[in-house]
Amino acid sequence: MKKKKIITVAIDSPAAAGAGTQAKLIAKHYKLFYLDTGKIYRYIGQLRLASKKKISYNLIKNKIKNLKVKVLSNKKLLTNDVALSAAIVARDKKIRQIVHKFQQMYAYNPPKKFYGSVLDGRDITSIQLKDAMFKFYITANIKVRALRRYEEYKRLKKQISYLEVLKSIKIRDKSDRTRKYGPLKKTRDSILINTTKLSKKACFKKIKAIMDRKLNN
Repeated sequence: MKKKKIITVAIDSPAAAGAGTQAKLIAKHYKLFYLDTGKIYRYIGQLRLASKKKISYNLIKNKIKNLKVKVLSNKKLLTNDVALSAAIVARDKKIRQIVHKFQQMYAYNPPKKFYGSVLDGRDITSIQLKDAMFKFYITANIKVRALRRYEEYKRLKKQISYLEVLKSIKIRDKSDRTRKYGPLKKTRDSILINTTKLSKKACFKKIKAIMDRKLNN
């Protein structure tokens, strides 16, 4: 696939570390196309939950091929059950290969009105966008991450306790870090951003300073 000269930002992070929020802020400020890659696995995870039988790779391939990005904003993808299902499908090598092609298409060929792209997920810096102009690894204390996700569920009026959320995130973390294909890890060339004690604004200010130094040189 021919790659045009554009701004590319790759972000990896464990669940609820704030990567999605920062990716959106980066996209808005620099006029970049934003793709939440985790939502793609949630979409497949929802398909898996809705199906009464095992879904085929051909079905997944066709669904992803015709997937409209706006579908990924569906609030039904934000449930805890879908998150756990997404963690299961994300361990499948063939599914990751299907999703990879979709990610690459938008990463290197974003809609013309954008100056580039920003993707966040679990293996963006290590596999999907190895040559990204900017690579960040965003993390936070697990209890802080669980509280953030719990507050998010409360706003969405989801009936779930903090301890259930904490348990779910621990399961997600283990699955993300130990899976054979595309495990979550910090690459040597990724810049570490710990959001445990940072506000959204302070975190973005830090990232913006890093990006501006390189873009203005």
